[in-house]
Amino acid sequence: EVQLVESGGGSVQAGGSLRLSCVASGNIPSNYPMGWVRQTPGGTREGVAAIGSDGSISYRDSVKGRFTISKDNAKNTLYLEMNNLKPEDAGLYYCGAHNGSLKGAYYVASANFHYWGQGTRVNVST
Repeated sequence: EVQLVESGGGSVQAGGSLRLSCVASGNIPSNYPMGWVRQTPGGTREGVAAIGSDGSISYRDSVKGRFTISKDNAKNTLYLEMNNLKPEDAGLYYCGAHNGSLKGAYYVASANFHYWGQGTRVNVST
């Protein structure tokens, strides 16, 4: 069974930075697609960034140039570096993993993963 544990959320002012981490355990091959999905305060679920099974990386348009997703296979850890945060970036950020073989763009568009962490909250104040 795959388990995902996120950390790194918090409260920052607009323009600040946060780094989210997601440690994966269990039977999870290194080429499993993984990514980040957020639930906004309004309840909308949005794909934020993802790494596909082929290593392709995709971001939602609103975070391009500000967020960077990366993965350390030796540590089984997925990261999301978030810079120049905006109030609209606030939400509950979930780490997801999928046992499929699709490109990162699919997961950003669908916000669909098989396995989920418990979420870490990001608050951005003006």
